[in-house]
Amino acid sequence: MGPATPFLSVDLERMQANIARTADAATARGIALRPHAKTHKCIEIGRMQLAAGAIGLTVATVGEAEVFAAAGLDDLFIAYPLWVDADRAARLSHLAALGANIAIGVDSVAGVERVARAGLAGRIAVRVEVDAGHHRSGCAPELAGDVAAAAMRAGVDVEGVFAFPGHAYAPDARARAAADEAGALTAAVAAMRAAGVAPRVVSGGSTPSFDAALALDSPVTELRPGVGVLGDAQQWELGSMPQNDLALTCRATVVSHAGGRLVLDAGSKVLGADREPWASGFGRLLDHPDARIVLLSEHHAVAELPGELPPLGAVVRVVPNHVCTAVNLVDELAVFHDESDAQPAALWRVAARGRNS
Repeated sequence: MGPATPFLSVDLERMQANIARTADAATARGIALRPHAKTHKCIEIGRMQLAAGAIGLTVATVGEAEVFAAAGLDDLFIAYPLWVDADRAARLSHLAALGANIAIGVDSVAGVERVARAGLAGRIAVRVEVDAGHHRSGCAPELAGDVAAAAMRAGVDVEGVFAFPGHAYAPDARARAAADEAGALTAAVAAMRAAGVAPRVVSGGSTPSFDAALALDSPVTELRPGVGVLGDAQQWELGSMPQNDLALTCRATVVSHAGGRLVLDAGSKVLGADREPWASGFGRLLDHPDARIVLLSEHHAVAELPGELPPLGAVVRVVPNHVCTAVNLVDELAVFHDESDAQPAALWRVAARGRNS
């Protein structure tokens, strides 16, 4: 008897193929990989990515950095403009004292000053974030030199510059977002060099823009895809990952045929509630590509699909819309070598679950 549904399942062969394919593509272009571990939050997967050639990992928070560093995966970039308070300063200092190689994001002179006043100069490095069109965080590319120069004056090591082309998460936007990122990073590198700071790392990337970024002539030396290791329904619908590459699903049981629809025992508390305006539903069924999840409550999903419904008691594979949020809702991932296996080959702890600060 397998685990009780609902639970998150990893197809090991598909995941390993995703890791290898991404590594091979980057290597062919001479670009380093630093995958974003916020997707999986799992030590075992991080180790596989490093074994395949990644130079380190990207994380979202100091808490995530602590988890991976404690497991020996300690070359880490916190890809966010941290506002360094006393708590984070102490934790970053501790990581540096343990020998971890830590870089954090900054996007303002004030942010740099916080790093220096916290006594972190010489202990951690910074990367200047520039806005490549997503309009979340990041300074204007032409201001990257001002931020980098302020860091150098304060004795803070400037490792380089980075961007996140988050606007690639929209239909038909992948190539445009990659081009926007390349342009922003080119301008930022020029601004930094004009200010007397030569970036050692020029970092970009997301899963939907990954292939397009590799095809461009740009100053990028490193890419940080995250979702591509496991995939999700967003990547399926954007066309950046085909159905057969999706490695994570939620196993759910058919509990009702009410209204002529499929009612499953997996709701937002395991699938996550994310749904972009362009998404066709609240998730997809891997083995029924014409199905759409049209209703999502806390513990149930309702799917409409043409033809004969899977019988009551059947277990189906649901692809969450956003894998990162789904993984953060569970304690462990059930790893299967083959779909027909009744029992998982391993249970991997989601070690960095909930490490949000």
